[in-house]
Amino acid sequence: MSISKQDVISTYLPELPPFGIDAEAFAPSNIALCKYWGKRDVELNLPINASLSVSLGDLGSHTSISVSEKGIDQVYLNGELLQAESSFSKKVIAFLDLFRRGLDQPVIVKTNNNIPTAAGLASSASGFAALMLAINDFYRLGLTTERLSAFARMGSGSASRSVYQGFVEWHKGVREDGMDSCAERLDMSWPGFRIGLLKVATGEKKVDSRSGMQRTIESADLYQSWPQQAAKDLVTIKRAIADRDLALLGQTAEQNALSMHATMIASWPPLLYWQAESVAAMHRVWELRNAGIPVYLTMDAGPNLKLIFQQEHEQEIRDGFPELLDLDIVSPFG
Repeated sequence: MSISKQDVISTYLPELPPFGIDAEAFAPSNIALCKYWGKRDVELNLPINASLSVSLGDLGSHTSISVSEKGIDQVYLNGELLQAESSFSKKVIAFLDLFRRGLDQPVIVKTNNNIPTAAGLASSASGFAALMLAINDFYRLGLTTERLSAFARMGSGSASRSVYQGFVEWHKGVREDGMDSCAERLDMSWPGFRIGLLKVATGEKKVDSRSGMQRTIESADLYQSWPQQAAKDLVTIKRAIADRDLALLGQTAEQNALSMHATMIASWPPLLYWQAESVAAMHRVWELRNAGIPVYLTMDAGPNLKLIFQQEHEQEIRDGFPELLDLDIVSPFG
């Protein structure tokens, strides 16, 4: 029988929280260079493999928590008051309830995302990280960053990485309660490093990541080799970052992403997040690289691409794509 999220919170925070005070926090979105795909524990969002990401600077989620004077919980998203039965509201309040634990103090939670609209970036990572940081201040919990990361992971796996800026490694952990499955920031910087957010298609995907992971694990024989490859790729990417070796990092990250997608395609029914525009954009990346422009791609569980390159090639990258494609360029290190 799996340990529940509430069991874990109650073990590490045995005292009920005091009445809250107004709090707000920001957390960045992140892009995984070595992907996380598959869970060893679905309830606690414990990953089968470790992963490594880079944050997106000031792109992410701002969340505030304040006391509700109306006697009911209220959840706002990008300035809009949501219905209590909306999926977003229920997820936010369910996560907050893990810490509130019956305390009779209704709250107002406001989340604003400044991630480019329809850029293919999941906001759950930055959203749950910002919510966890705000909860820590609201209830004056005084948690360490490692523990904040472990708790944020219970809301969304990738949120464990979004409590930090920069390059971040999420350890898979081995403990049953998952408290060693948390992230840490790598003491590495790369001022010229760039991420391009390339929107090739919009719209909600038919299969969410949680369901996609489970389908892959249950039906794709190719998945058996994924944890070993991910472990090897993570070591290589860390070395590439330390050496500022874009070619090594880009090649490894691109193969890592395509290998992850290969396991999805090998699932049954086949799980293919790509669209025709995605494949066309991939070919364009490869054409640019063959022409001598060092640019690489990575993709999450969706149709949109993230480009990896250095500052000196920014204009060539912008010129290399048709105007119908939207490209936002992010400088993770300022």
